[in-house]
Amino acid sequence: MPTADDNRTLIREYMAAVSCGDLDGAAAFFAEDTRNHGRPVGRAGVRFVLGDIRQTFPDARFEVLETLTDGDWVAARVIFCGTHAGVARLPVNGGMLVGVPATGRAVEVQHIHMLQVRDGRFVEHFANRDDLGMMQQLGLLPTG
Repeated sequence: MPTADDNRTLIREYMAAVSCGDLDGAAAFFAEDTRNHGRPVGRAGVRFVLGDIRQTFPDARFEVLETLTDGDWVAARVIFCGTHAGVARLPVNGGMLVGVPATGRAVEVQHIHMLQVRDGRFVEHFANRDDLGMMQQLGLLPTG
């Protein structure tokens, strides 16, 4: 049975793979029958979303600040950084960037990701992101 440390290592290695642009490697951390926010997406769906994130933010990076575990669940508070240099096709980031021309601006916002682990792979993913802060940093929404 995986330990809390195993699950912490798993989420850190996943975030590192995404940050390095190894999207196939990052998707391999997910089970074939994985769910995202309760919806079945499968590993291929995760890979598709990761590709859209990298298209929109080609230098996307996740810095893991802290992790928590509870049984087969692991959570990470992370800083997401990247430069808005592409056009999103998928409703990631609250859908607010779909079709929006690249601004060339950098963002740095917090995310919280919760993942359920089974047999050494993620089977469920939930995330909470600062989409409003991201849109403000991109100059697409007013600040204050």
